[in-house]
Amino acid sequence: MAQTLHPNVAGSLFATDGKAHPLQDALMAVTFVLGVLSFATSFFHGLHLLSSWTGLVGLAVGIYGQWISVTTRERFVLILGLGAAGVGFLISMAHGGLFGGLISS
Repeated sequence: MAQTLHPNVAGSLFATDGKAHPLQDALMAVTFVLGVLSFATSFFHGLHLLSSWTGLVGLAVGIYGQWISVTTRERFVLILGLGAAGVGFLISMAHGGLFGGLISS
């Protein structure tokens, strides 16, 4: 019974190759946290600086994480974080942007 020794994880969303990927896992966690923070704070006009910068950094970290990701689990969480960071970044850019109010023209 070969299937007992090698379970079929090809169809699993959280399929892994059985190896540790500490860098990819760290990038995945940072992207997700920054994305959620950017998305949550983007709905408050006064927090547009925090939201825009966390969104921009979340996008940069997430793009690099996607580039070096190995498993489906990493890619899935990275896409969730990238989506939240992107939406938060764009909403906060509409509320004042990266330097809104700090640099006068």
